[in-house]
Amino acid sequence: MNNDLYIIEYKLHGEPKTFIIRTKIRSNSDAWHWASCDAGVAPIPKPGRPPLKIVTKPQAEKYGLSDVKWRETATLVWTEVAP
Repeated sequence: MNNDLYIIEYKLHGEPKTFIIRTKIRSNSDAWHWASCDAGVAPIPKPGRPPLKIVTKPQAEKYGLSDVKWRETATLVWTEVAP
């Protein structure tokens, strides 16, 4: 089951930040762009539309972003336990 939920961690001026996003992340450059959106550096695109301008790693670093990491969330399997 692929639910397109990702955790993105980054630092903004040395302060750790974390958020969860529902989108398809295909590369580190996607994660840098979404971290820039979360930090307020780039505008958040409307759902279903591409971003107006992609923020690159060098551009994001100029605004104080660093150490961007991303990973898929774990898939939860809900099972009923008999008493």
